Amino acid sequence: MAANPALLRNMLRTYGRQITTARRLARYRRSLQAAGTQDQVEISREAKRRDLVHKVAAEIVESLIVTGSENPVVVDIKKELETAFRTKFHFAYPPEDMDLQIFRVLGENEAEEVTGAERVRILEKLWHIALEKVDETML
Repeated sequence: MAANPALLRNMLRTYGRQITTARRLARYRRSLQAAGTQDQVEISREAKRRDLVHKVAAEIVESLIVTGSENPVVVDIKKELETAFRTKFHFAYPPEDMDLQIFRVLGENEAEEVTGAERVRILEKLWHIALEKVDETML
């Protein structure tokens, strides 16, 4: 049986269109994957940076604020906190306690411990300021 040339040509033309469409779809998929990968890399970098900012801020709040570090970032954080509450604070970890104590400085040798809701507000503000400062100064 002889093949009809018109049918053969029609079949080859259809096959050619299918190949062209498949190539376009493959290119389109590759471009979508490349864009998706770039987004993942960007999200991953941002997530890593955010995690690092949180770690540094936690170190500042848990350690450097208490030790009275002269680090410029720590000094700025303390100044901003004191400006926000219009008072000076002293932070300490008593030897027998694991929890940070906050004292409001009243005079040269006077201080009172801050407790309850006010303590929570001060800690929240301290954390917020620390995050902002670390984020601003981190490259």
